Amino acid sequence: MDIATVIGLIGGFGLIITTIIMGGNAGGFLDIPSVVVVLGGTFAATFVMFPLKTIIGTIKVAMKSIFFKSQDPAQIIRTITGLAETARKESLVALEKVPIEDQYLKKGVMLVADGSSEALVRSIMEIELDFMKQRHRQGQGVFKGMGMLAPAMGMIGTLIGLVNMLQNLEDPSSIGPAMAVALLTTFYGAVMANIVFIPIAKKLEERSEEDSLFMQIMIEGVASVQRGEHPSVVKDKLEAFLSPALRENS
Repeated sequence: MDIATVIGLIGGFGLIITTIIMGGNAGGFLDIPSVVVVLGGTFAATFVMFPLKTIIGTIKVAMKSIFFKSQDPAQIIRTITGLAETARKESLVALEKVPIEDQYLKKGVMLVADGSSEALVRSIMEIELDFMKQRHRQGQGVFKGMGMLAPAMGMIGTLIGLVNMLQNLEDPSSIGPAMAVALLTTFYGAVMANIVFIPIAKKLEERSEEDSLFMQIMIEGVASVQRGEHPSVVKDKLEAFLSPALRENS
């Protein structure tokens, strides 16, 4: 589980709720029609913007931003270095018997063990990398779209509230409460956009970049193993992908 995402969501909503309670009028910030306009309108417009299959797939993407176990790049490098040692001491065919947990790395190693050319192995692995990025961009796009739509729906709700208020100006005492309710939709839209939708889109973008880095390490590592490079050379080459802090742990 990604603790940072949980802390951010709980902290963001917690601070807002605490501030509202300290103001002494928590009940005035709850308006069901405003919630319906913002959330219902945002989701409805999202269905117009994206195919149903993409939206359903985004639910899994959203869960990934929370229930995500980051890979250890140092462990990846150690695994590939071990493969390089096996290939030099025995043969490339012997790599078939080496247990590999990561399915992407395993696929590349199996292609090498089967005698595929380096160009073919790299091509297959890079194609999968490209389509991984494309799938992730779709998930990011849905949340970015929702982040754009929520404030707009909030404004629409505010306009609806203002129209209703202006149609009932006979009672001056009702203007203040009616204006407050009208502004709540803008408030809801801003909260959902800036605490939920946009931050999750950014988190998914960061996850995608991280996955891409690890896959690039694996591509270069598999190519180095296939060329029969010395394990220490393979290790040094792959550590070049990492920051100095991460290299110390590899």
